[in-house]
Amino acid sequence: MVPILLVLLLVLVLFGAGFAIKLLWWLALAVLVLWLLGFLVRGTNASGGRGRWYRW
Repeated sequence: MVPILLVLLLVLVLFGAGFAIKLLWWLALAVLVLWLLGFLVRGTNASGGRGRWYRW
């Protein structure tokens, strides 16, 4: 009984980790797209040049 429970627990942990890792990949992809779009749509500053779209 204990080995079966350990295998089921291992399957549950691996399934949860796989879902979390896949979610993090999608989140990273979304951030990358927003970051690249920021370079394309950044505005101009007072002197006519293209300024930075981020604050730091």
